[in-house]
Amino acid sequence: MRKRKHLAFLFLLFACRTFGQQDDYFSKEPPSNEPQMFAPGNISDEFGNRDMAISPKGDEIFYTLQARNFSAIVYCKKVNGRWGKPEVAPFSGIYNDLEPTFAADGSSIYFVSARPLDESDKQKDYDVWSVQRTKDGWAEPKNLGAPVNSDKDEYYPSVAMNGNMYFTRAVDGREEDIMLCKFSNGSYDTAVSLPNAVNSVNDEFNAFIDPEERYIIFSVYGKKDLGRGDLYISKKDDNNNWMPAENLGAAINSDGLDYCPYVSPDNKYFFFTSNRSDNKAPFAKQQSMHSLSEMLHSPLNGYDNIYWIKATVITGK
Repeated sequence: MRKRKHLAFLFLLFACRTFGQQDDYFSKEPPSNEPQMFAPGNISDEFGNRDMAISPKGDEIFYTLQARNFSAIVYCKKVNGRWGKPEVAPFSGIYNDLEPTFAADGSSIYFVSARPLDESDKQKDYDVWSVQRTKDGWAEPKNLGAPVNSDKDEYYPSVAMNGNMYFTRAVDGREEDIMLCKFSNGSYDTAVSLPNAVNSVNDEFNAFIDPEERYIIFSVYGKKDLGRGDLYISKKDDNNNWMPAENLGAAINSDGLDYCPYVSPDNKYFFFTSNRSDNKAPFAKQQSMHSLSEMLHSPLNGYDNIYWIKATVITGK
């Protein structure tokens, strides 16, 4: 009898742990060693959903809902073990906002916006903004100003544990580069382009920096690669120098645009955005209005979706 009770207890414990693992992200099974669409029906749907930011506690997900004429930051919150439905973030929904990322301690979110600096200004170029968490929610967003922001567009901030900020900016004589503003003594240093091991004459953009700055993952557009934009990774050598970036290969990259890399705070999962789809002409047979409508209302209609995979496949850690 005692043995049966012990076995029943072990079964219950195993079941609870298994359920907890599956319920980490909308009760979906964790991904394998191949990319899978993230949270279909909850986050990935017929609309354009891209980039990712997970709170250090793992109970909030912020991402971008993007259409042809607007982009807004939306979020889901986990309460009592259950994820709620997406809602527009309290600091978004008026201007074009996108690409949120958490500070390492979760006390603030950095994001990109074309909002004016004040009510008297017209819509500005894209800048990096920050919004502080308060006991009641979120404060009013603040523009980071120079030297992070300039008279050119800045995109996709990613922040290391020491406060160093990496982001995308157009540069003279090239397309876009991955930039670095080092953070020291409470302020940012002048923005500099990362070396040629990362940047090139092509378009490098949307970089995720490892919090300890051991590696950086980013997209490259303009090379004769697998698709219209491929994900690359560069790691540091023993002398703290960036090594030549390597294409993440066909296991990750598609014939479409693959970008917006992100590694979860627990280092378990690698997320990225892709507009990959097999639903494109020429079709094997003539399509009907019904079949075309089904394709248009499916996640694989050519708009962006978020995918995930085990992070060890990418980082080796």
